[in-house]
Amino acid sequence: MWEYTDKVKEHFMNPLNVGEIENAEGTGDVGSLACGDALKLTLKIVDDIIVDAQFKTFGCASAIASSSALTEMVKGLPVDEAAKITNEDIAQFLGGLPKEKMHCSVMGREALEAAIANYKGVPLRVAEGDVVCECFGVTDLEVKRAIQESNLHTVEEVTNFTKAGGGCGKCHDRLQELIDEVQKDSTAKIIPMKGPKRMTTLQKIKMIEEVLEREIRPVLKKDGGDIELVDVDGDYVLVSLRGACGSCAKSQTTLKEYVEKKLREQVIDTLIVEEDK
Repeated sequence: MWEYTDKVKEHFMNPLNVGEIENAEGTGDVGSLACGDALKLTLKIVDDIIVDAQFKTFGCASAIASSSALTEMVKGLPVDEAAKITNEDIAQFLGGLPKEKMHCSVMGREALEAAIANYKGVPLRVAEGDVVCECFGVTDLEVKRAIQESNLHTVEEVTNFTKAGGGCGKCHDRLQELIDEVQKDSTAKIIPMKGPKRMTTLQKIKMIEEVLEREIRPVLKKDGGDIELVDVDGDYVLVSLRGACGSCAKSQTTLKEYVEKKLREQVIDTLIVEEDK
């Protein structure tokens, strides 16, 4: 049985933004019922800002959770900023996915790409390579892209991210050949690659708020204290602190240092916490 995070369970049991936006500015349809997973993502966009996102999906718990998470991640973002979201961003937002279910986050990324292409009125970049997995209709270019973007090294990992090889298994030898090809020529640009993965401001704020609520506020409230997020500017996090922290005093750590340590551990290790006086 796969181990799901509490956040995956929440987005599965109580998915957000289920439905379809009428007259959507951007629509992305990916997957197929024949392959067992399908997702339709619709976006309402005003002045290049995604103001609403809804989804319909056919798939497992991870597919539903990934789709629900994606709609929350993109709302409020400029279109070009949303386009930077990767499948691993989606998995990270959920606190992680079982490795066997990473293809669900890939489907979300693909639906977002399709919806943005539809909004911009440009042809969606389609991997027109040779089909290597007939069970799920996955091409060699799709496999190579996954290997490059997610640094995959084994056939099992390729299957987790693309579903290729998850049926009859006849394509396993070809998948290994593709892995060897990409690793041998790591400088080859098979498909345009994205730059270093960066967390959007919205994602950063959401993660900080979650850590404050889950990890820090309960500790402070035991001593009659509390914390509020005031602002996030780059790596600088401005918070309002009230009360004291008994556990911090015992370890001779200031409250500010305690908050900074927790945020660096669970969000980004370059964050700097400042107190709003």
